[in-house]
Amino acid sequence: MAEPFKNLISPATVAHMAEHLGRVAPGFDAERFQHLALQDQAALELKARVLRIADALQATLPTDFSAACDAIESALAAPLPLDERGELVAGGAALRQDGLAGWSIWALGEWVARIGVPADVALWPRALACLHALTQRSTAEFAIRPFIQAHPERVWPTLMRWTRDPSAHVRRLASEGSRPRLPWGLRLQALVADPAPTLPLLLALQDDPSSYVRRSVANHLNDIARDHPGLVSDWLQRHLPDSPAPRRALLRHASRSLIKAGHGPTLAAWSLGVPLQGRAHFALEAARAAIGSGIGLRVELVSGSDRPQALEIDYAVHHARPQGGHSVKVFKGWRCRLEAGAGLTLVKRHSLREVTTRRLWPGPHRIELRINGQTVAEAGFELTAP
Repeated sequence: MAEPFKNLISPATVAHMAEHLGRVAPGFDAERFQHLALQDQAALELKARVLRIADALQATLPTDFSAACDAIESALAAPLPLDERGELVAGGAALRQDGLAGWSIWALGEWVARIGVPADVALWPRALACLHALTQRSTAEFAIRPFIQAHPERVWPTLMRWTRDPSAHVRRLASEGSRPRLPWGLRLQALVADPAPTLPLLLALQDDPSSYVRRSVANHLNDIARDHPGLVSDWLQRHLPDSPAPRRALLRHASRSLIKAGHGPTLAAWSLGVPLQGRAHFALEAARAAIGSGIGLRVELVSGSDRPQALEIDYAVHHARPQGGHSVKVFKGWRCRLEAGAGLTLVKRHSLREVTTRRLWPGPHRIELRINGQTVAEAGFELTAP
């Protein structure tokens, strides 16, 4: 069984923080910090462990905010290494002898936000400078969001400047930290309603040399697509034609939710708006399957066109609910090219294991086959108890 995610914040993490903060902060009570940070840690989940460490930092770091930021920055390891594509190098965030990096940075960023957001405006540049340093050792994407929520007009000029920063970590923060719906992060409801303030950031970063940065831009655009699909399809109309390969890959990733949803203008932008010209036969390998197992899907396509067809094939599972009715979840199937007059057989196994974000219930289930956003066939099966 995989190690629980929460164990990434462990007593060893706390001891490592105590060692390096004690090395650089005069008067820092490392023993008290560890005592406070480790209270009931075994019973806490990941984010609660981070917040408990932030409580301990708040109780033990110097009360002078700038002095405390100086100490934190002095305790940091060298920036996390990136490879030639601008991607994180595996293992770079482990506990390091040269200072703090990795998971401890989350708690340090939480402390900066707690103290910095309500502080006098004159201290905000110091707080943002500390986040600039922290994000190069992990990420400050969670910590910057309370600053954006409280006074966005103070933060946008800094984020725009960061799009030109030499560090890919910092450039990524400009996009990732301002995502409207960042997973695990504070939802920026004003940007959910109107994402316009972030668009200059995304424009500046969509051709960034780092794939790490470009992936953040794609995820940011995908966030926007949930609430403003027309804005993203308009973005595609402007920036997809004649785009270089890296931008094209970014925009394809940004379009994934709209393609799965069958959004017409987005499908058209990718030349996927044309219905299948031909026949599709869809079948399941069995009429019954148990929770925890899987079920095979088989698609047989026959072209009725004298031209090749680009096909985006997804499938929507209608899950039975205990109170009746169904909930629908769309899954990626295949992306393929059907040659003129040809046939094609596609097979896939769909997992019926429960995950943290989806519980399964026995009962009749239905699967729709969608090609280029249109339902072309469906099949049903009975899901049984394990």
